Amino acid sequence: MESRDKGGLTRREFVKTSAAALAATGITGPILAYAGGSDRIKIGLIGCGGRGTGAAVQALRADPGIVLWAMGDIFAERIDSSHAGIMGEMAAMDEEEGAGTAAQDRVQVASDRRFVGFDSHDHVLASGVDAVLLTGYPHFRPAQLAAAIRAGKHVFAEKPVAVDGPGIRSVLESAAEARRKNLAIQVGFCWRYHDAMRAGMGRVLDGTIGRVTSVHTTYHGGTLPKNPRQPGWSDMEFQMRNWWHFTWISGDHIVEQAIHSVDRLAWALGDEMPVRATCLGGRAARSGPEHGDAYDHFAAVYEYADGRRAFHTCRQMQNTPGDNTDYVYGTRGAATINGWDPGSIHCRDHEGGELWRFSGPPDDMYQHEHNELWASVRSGSPINDCERGAHSNLMAIMGRMAAYTGQVVTWEQALNSQERLGPTEYAWGDLPAPPVAVPGQTKLL
Repeated sequence: MESRDKGGLTRREFVKTSAAALAATGITGPILAYAGGSDRIKIGLIGCGGRGTGAAVQALRADPGIVLWAMGDIFAERIDSSHAGIMGEMAAMDEEEGAGTAAQDRVQVASDRRFVGFDSHDHVLASGVDAVLLTGYPHFRPAQLAAAIRAGKHVFAEKPVAVDGPGIRSVLESAAEARRKNLAIQVGFCWRYHDAMRAGMGRVLDGTIGRVTSVHTTYHGGTLPKNPRQPGWSDMEFQMRNWWHFTWISGDHIVEQAIHSVDRLAWALGDEMPVRATCLGGRAARSGPEHGDAYDHFAAVYEYADGRRAFHTCRQMQNTPGDNTDYVYGTRGAATINGWDPGSIHCRDHEGGELWRFSGPPDDMYQHEHNELWASVRSGSPINDCERGAHSNLMAIMGRMAAYTGQVVTWEQALNSQERLGPTEYAWGDLPAPPVAVPGQTKLL
């Protein structure tokens, strides 16, 4: 879901917001001009779907010196649609502020800086940008991230950052290289930037409910859209246009969507990683070619070195109850955390007595995410939460691997897995649909 906030920032308001963002991240000191030597930061958008459009608008609102300079996508019409959406949002900001120049001054994507194709990210990186937003198909994220860091660009990378073990290893290398080069990589775990979620998890981690003994996170929702095959579509295009349902592109929904809840499970346990995972999963309500090879439900058990167990369940099934709540249990009580309903975030003791409850206004976590990212770039101390994000990502991959194979999967097995998902060459042509995994038959690689 994308932010509906229409607000913009004047330069004076930006300085105030940036100072608050820096304080929240522990960065101190004056707000500096961009380290590249200019007050302007030129960004490129790589992946022009709805999330990319939202991220571009949020970046533009976060810093009055940011200019959208280039765009790239596999499909030309997505660039056109995204550009129109961004222009509309900036025009609305113009109207609210009475300035009348934000759209034309801040969105400067000339026709020769709109790149289409599987290599569009390379052209965006070579177009003169200072930073990129990686918001396209997850399968391509590790290679795009590596290319961006090699090119010396700051990065906002949507989750997931990878769909398999080889991808995670590449991302961890990029995280380390970015740290050496003092480049930002912010992974789009937006709930880490939500005021109410931060407050709730803060109470969990400060001992309000005692030592955490177990966690159960949920992501129970409906099936995502599907697109029937059209005349002229190759196998590759058909799969790309139904990318949520093909594991090689998306990672399956435990990795692509429910990963937010897996990340919050990690958060509640102080970002300690499990030693192994067992997971049940399958397809009970999906059929037809548009649903690809993805499962529609998972139930994962994560085991930790000290014997604790934590649990994650997710499903994508129509006409079933939804839930996106985190249930955290401790020696002194329990916490219930649901960012979509901040007033319900609370801690209680074992007798049901309330220990703490969040109170505050609704929060725009997507905007806060970008406010803090670009403030950190301005400060010269850029955010790099990529290693942490990759670890949460690997937890989700562990769950999928365990479900697909029916085996217990250790952290080391997932991290060192040689299973690379997807084709090795990218072209509009034949691409056989992958088989649906069968637990007990599908091999652990």
